[in-house]
Amino acid sequence: MSKRILVVLSEFGYWGEELVGPVDALDAQGYRITFATPTGKRARALPPSLDADYIDPPLGRSVTTRDMARRARELDESSRLDNPLSLQDLIPERPYYSSLNHLRELEDYHRRLASGVGDLIAGFDALVIVGGSGPIVDLANNERLHEVVLAFAAADKPILAECYGVAVLAFARDLETRASLLWGKHVTGHPKEYDYKDGTGFIGVNFNMGPPPYPLEYILRDATGPDGAFHGNVGKETSVIVDFPYLTARSTPDSVPAGELLVQVLENGLRRYGW
Repeated sequence: MSKRILVVLSEFGYWGEELVGPVDALDAQGYRITFATPTGKRARALPPSLDADYIDPPLGRSVTTRDMARRARELDESSRLDNPLSLQDLIPERPYYSSLNHLRELEDYHRRLASGVGDLIAGFDALVIVGGSGPIVDLANNERLHEVVLAFAAADKPILAECYGVAVLAFARDLETRASLLWGKHVTGHPKEYDYKDGTGFIGVNFNMGPPPYPLEYILRDATGPDGAFHGNVGKETSVIVDFPYLTARSTPDSVPAGELLVQVLENGLRRYGW
């Protein structure tokens, strides 16, 4: 039976190549891909990611080839991204501790949560969180997505996160222990050197955040602890780390090898790569 992959996209903009890379590798294997967004709104690519002439400020060069810009635009404009699943519909919202009937509401929450994540775990073999600046807004601290990540990790199913999507792994925590899922793990992600000083942008809002609101590298260094590590691999063309069940990709050019490595994890049992 063909494997099924759940791909989560931000509604505030994903980076084109960071979707194309995994999708191409998964399509080549004949895997079935289902897309999801936080509220079921159709995702769109960040305009700079479709422009081969756009100069990435930290790197001082274009990071998108003309061929990749074309492929990303074709995928972004295709019907494949229409009608994504809604995490809001699938996963309940944890009640506030200050709610009047908190105990009963929390019991109901756990009943509905078990059903929602149980269906996802039964239906999918892997989870992919696509990067770009959009995830900063609606994925990084999305408690519904955190519950999905926790469930995939508990089921020992692979989770690929790219760029600022890696923040989801750092923030997805069991609220009983508050311990990081990445403690003792090796990961990569957007390093400090790759962060914009100005111009971090999003789709759907007329707002220039300036630099990112948090340096992902610092968060990942803290989250992995003394027995794990963050690997920025600055100065190397690509950076992808596999420390099962997590696969982490640093930025745009890492999306193609990340997709290929996810296939290796699913087909050949790869559990460690990149350090």
